[in-house]
This record gives sequence, structure tokens and C-alpha cells, in this order.
Amino acid sequence: MQTSLLNKYCDARLPWYTIYPTVPEFSAMVGAKTCEKWLRRLPPEEPVSLYIHVPFCRSICWYCGFPTSLTRGERPVRNYLAAVRNEIGLVAEQVPRALPVSDVHFGGGTPTTIAPSDFLGLMELVRHCFAFSKSATTAIEIDPRGVTAEMVEMLQAAGISRASIGVQSFDPVVQRSVNRVQSEVLTASVVDSLRQHGISRINFDLLFGLPHQTVRSCVDSARTAVAMRPDRLAVFGYAHVPSYMKRQRQIDETALPDNVARAEQAAAIADTLISAGYRQIGLDHFALPNDELALAQKAGRLRRNSLGYSADTCSTVIGFGPSAISRLRDGYVQNEIATASYHQHIQAGGLATSKGYCLTAEDRLRAAIIERLMCDLQADVPAICAAHGFDPIPLLDSAERLGMLVEDGIVEIEEGFIRVKQEHRFVIRAVAAAFDTYLDRIPVN
Repeated sequence: MQTSLLNKYCDARLPWYTIYPTVPEFSAMVGAKTCEKWLRRLPPEEPVSLYIHVPFCRSICWYCGFPTSLTRGERPVRNYLAAVRNEIGLVAEQVPRALPVSDVHFGGGTPTTIAPSDFLGLMELVRHCFAFSKSATTAIEIDPRGVTAEMVEMLQAAGISRASIGVQSFDPVVQRSVNRVQSEVLTASVVDSLRQHGISRINFDLLFGLPHQTVRSCVDSARTAVAMRPDRLAVFGYAHVPSYMKRQRQIDETALPDNVARAEQAAAIADTLISAGYRQIGLDHFALPNDELALAQKAGRLRRNSLGYSADTCSTVIGFGPSAISRLRDGYVQNEIATASYHQHIQAGGLATSKGYCLTAEDRLRAAIIERLMCDLQADVPAICAAHGFDPIPLLDSAERLGMLVEDGIVEIEEGFIRVKQEHRFVIRAVAAAFDTYLDRIPVN
């Protein structure tokens, strides 16, 4: 891709559009009482997904942009566990009977900071408060550096069916520069152990754009990952925002690649994975042809939610824990981000909702268009508008950025059908932004 186009459209400030409207639009006017009302309105027969956020790590990776904190003792984790168990009970009291569950995801942080016996107890509570379908998927994010044999046995006993393993890079130089030293041997041994215990669906996370990364080191890491044959890989670009994430100030900015180098790294990783038999999914995921993500893309039902790309078709996601975001029929709600504030709300006997957003009909329309662009790299705007009861002409006319994208050869538009050219998929966020009515327009040079 041309350097001028990369510099024009690869703006780190653009949202990732995992949800729309995005979190900056959330307001404290939507609080715990509103959340309770929305929970009570959920259809009792409609399946939901659950997300449980664990905000602790045994070691802090300097690149991480998620709300986590360092803990080496058990007391903070136990205190958190008591609070999240109470939150699950409070939510279960609001929803109509035991809602059916199709997906559960434990994210973080590092969910395996929870002791094995405590984790089993947490799973037992979740299963008691909700009705799990026989085909329900339970996934967990894992830092292999802290995994023990007892923990793997516990994950099997808890019914975990998918594990997402943080890798980022296998290059020792890159690992040291971001405070995450993790050998290939260790990662492979954890993957083997999980598979031996029936947890056969494995995800890897890789990063590009890290300090001291090169195209060669990115390709080497991708090839090492491919040798372990994970079912899917998420390949993210490192977002350097030290003003927001203080831990990132430990990173040597002079060693970070520029936009052109980042694009070359992303393209090289994509080529490596596609050559190894993986299908490219949306902006940044890759999956084997028989993985649910690849099958969902092929069937046109790939979704995007706060966790990224998903084959989960649930319209409702209920989040637990500090900072967790719930997507309910009426809108979005987010829990208190700070663990201490989260605890205070739960201990007082109320939900920990700190802010949220009530969706309008136009929000739902724009969210649908953005989701299809992010998932399929194309969107039938007239068809989506018809389904939502809107006229496509004013909508397309108001998307001023589209004209510039057409002129620059990024997209093609025919009778309202928008298609992003494959070679420009890395700037899909800029295309989605054309339909973001809340985005402060960023001047383009």
C-alpha cells in the first residue's frame, strides 16, 4: 500500500469498532437503575453470552492497554472473587428466570490467577444461576508462564473448551523490550498439555508494531506459531498511548516501527498464515477452514463484539467484573473500571454500573453497517437501511469521508453497495469511520 495512503488513513486514534457507539459516548446518566431495568426486559428464552473480567496479572506486560493490576498475593484475588460472585447473584435476581447461555468467556488480565478450587466454585455458581446449553462454549485467556498441571486439570473439570494463549512475539529481543519473556518450549508444552486434557480449541494472540520488531522477526514468530497449529490467531497492531497507559512509558519509543513498517509487518504475518492454510477473517483474525470463525464468515454471520470477532450470534452479552461492558437490547453499560470502586458498589448491594449508552434507531442502523464492513469488508447499505426502516440516500450523502475513500481507490461503491479492496483491508477502520456520526472528524492531510 502506498506510503501516502498509509499515513493518511492509518490513524491510531480511530476506534476499533468492537461496539458502536464507542465508549467515549457513554454517559453516567445511564447507571445501575437503568441497567436493572434493561436486565428485567431481556427475553427469557433468548440465549445470552457471559463475559467475566479478571483484572489481575502476576507480571505486567508494558504493551498492555487493558485495565489490569499486578498482584503476587492471593488476598486481592479472593476479595475480587467474593465481589464477582455477589455481582453474578445480583444480576441473576434481575433477569427473567435462569437465562439460557451459549458462550462464556473469562478475560483479563489473567483469569488463571484464580486458584483452581476457587475457579471451579465460580463455574459452579455460574451454572447454577444460568441455564447452559449442551453446546455452550466456555473459553479462557491464559498466560502460559503461570500454568501448572493442577490448573490444566481444573480447566478440564470446569468444562473449558477453548483457550486463548498470549504469545505476542517469540523473538527474545522483542520480549525483553516489553517485559514478557516466554519461550517457544514453554508455550508448546502448555498447548500440548491443554490438548491432552481435551481442551483442543486453541487461540494465539500475536502483535506487530512492537519495539525492535522487524518483518523477519514477525514472520519467524508466525511460523513458530503455525508449527503448533492453533485453530485461530488474532494479529493485533500495538497501540502506543503512553499518555493513557502509564506502563507503556517503559517502552523505548525510538525502537517503534513507523506506519509503513507496521503495514509491512502485518502483511508479512498475513501472507505467512494464509500460506499455512489459515483463512483471513476481517481485519486481524485468522482461522483454520473448519474453525467456527471461518465457518461463520463463509455463511455471512460473522459478528463483532467487545472481544473482537466472534461466531457467537447472541445479541446480548452480560459482563461481570471491573470495567466489563454489557451489550443489552436497550443499550450498553459498563462497570466501574477501578477495582476499589467496583468493590464498593457491590458491597453496598447494588450493581457496579458506572456509565452506559441508550441506543437509538439510527445507532442500530449505523452499528449494523459498521459491523458488516468490519466483518465482511463490504456492506449492502440499501438492504441494511431497508431492514431498519431508513432511506439510504441521506445516509450515504452524509458520509462525507466516502468520496475521499473512493477517490483514493480504497473502496468501490455501486448502487449503495460498498466494497473495500482486499489490498486495503488494513485501513477498514477508516471506512467504518465514515458512518460514525459521533467521531470528531480528524483532519486528513
